[in-house]
Amino acid sequence: MAKLKTSFFCQNCGTQYAKWQGQCNACKEWNTIVEEVIQKEEKSSWKLTSEVKKAPKPLKVTEIDSSEEVRMNTLDGELNRVLGGGIVPGSLILLGGEPGIGKSTLLLQISLKLPYKTLYVSGEESQKQIKMRAERITPNGDNCYILTETKTQNIFRQIQEIEPEIVIIDSIQTLHTDYIESTAGSISQIRECTAELIKFAKETNVPVILIGHITKDGTIAGPKILEHMVDTVLQFEGDRNHVYRILRSLKNRFGSTAELGIYEMQGSGLREVSNPSEILLSHREEELSGTAIASTLEGMRPLMIEIQALVSTAVYGTPQRSTTGYNAKRLNMLLAVLEKRAGFRLGTKDVFLNVTGGISVDDPAIDLAVVASILSSNEDIAVGKDVCFAGEVGLSGEIRPVNRVEQRIQEAEKLGFATIFVSKYNKISTKFPGIKVILVSKIEEVVEHLFG
Repeated sequence: MAKLKTSFFCQNCGTQYAKWQGQCNACKEWNTIVEEVIQKEEKSSWKLTSEVKKAPKPLKVTEIDSSEEVRMNTLDGELNRVLGGGIVPGSLILLGGEPGIGKSTLLLQISLKLPYKTLYVSGEESQKQIKMRAERITPNGDNCYILTETKTQNIFRQIQEIEPEIVIIDSIQTLHTDYIESTAGSISQIRECTAELIKFAKETNVPVILIGHITKDGTIAGPKILEHMVDTVLQFEGDRNHVYRILRSLKNRFGSTAELGIYEMQGSGLREVSNPSEILLSHREEELSGTAIASTLEGMRPLMIEIQALVSTAVYGTPQRSTTGYNAKRLNMLLAVLEKRAGFRLGTKDVFLNVTGGISVDDPAIDLAVVASILSSNEDIAVGKDVCFAGEVGLSGEIRPVNRVEQRIQEAEKLGFATIFVSKYNKISTKFPGIKVILVSKIEEVVEHLFG
């Protein structure tokens, strides 16, 4: 029998050490380093039944086949968009999110709709529990097979019998293999089980989707190497007290990471939201001060979002600056620009900013809407409901041009807005008869148009 080999791993970040120590040098956490057995048999849980493949030979760049691989359509428009057009055969996808956010519901719903033979492996729920949820989502699912198992050897045995076209694992933290002598969810088990699933996916061209737990910091639980091993990392986020969920791509070898998918949680499962601008704009009848509409882009998708600001006199000596869904440092910069360039005395005022809908936006094109909402609240004068903004604000108070401005204007026109403020330096070649485009170059011009 081989000599027992052990090593020490940090349970927080996965860094390996030769001996135990109190603090991890990588993540600076205390008492997270534990000893794990790493000796394993020299064989893999997954064995290809066909003949051994020949070693690949190097090819010239000009000799490589450049034709695009056909992607597998999930019949879910939001997921297809985030993945870049569908599931790539042989890829490994990791889906992370908070407990109870709807990860299992999303993948079960998709597996019931898929036109491909799907094996849904659950290590957290029984077959009866999954059946109850499946009946609530959709009564039909002839292509979906449910397996409750945590040992990878048994899972691969069932895969060889059923021969599925897609495999879903719920979740990777519950799996364990006999070739590693440590508990399920440990660093060694997660790494080894993922390596076996990668080997299976690449040799059979069958895509594998993994559900992963997240830590209290919001990162994928387990070793950081797990995110490097897989092809795509998806993040399912949102507030459990709200009905809307957002699907983002943190890493994607086969598409853009800027795309966004939005779902609405209902009793019958998750509904795709095809027009997210409607849910991100509040349907108010009366005009209120402190609100402005911004035209932003998430990947290829234009969104109209509502910016809310509240400016009030500071009760204490130091004024408060609070933001939700927007960069706090950028807010401080815009307030300094308004005070220096536009003459507004906001140094003694509390400023609270909120992006409605529970989403976070990094697009600098919403700067102009942020400025408009702050000035609207400060002056207590409402900005018209049919007015929106798309422009970046510079340190000298100039309105800078933004990319794909015509697409933003088109979305505003489609949603019935009458006026949009954009930078004077944007080159606009298309005519928009249904919306008035106001070109501005400085903050002073925006103030004059809105409150002059």
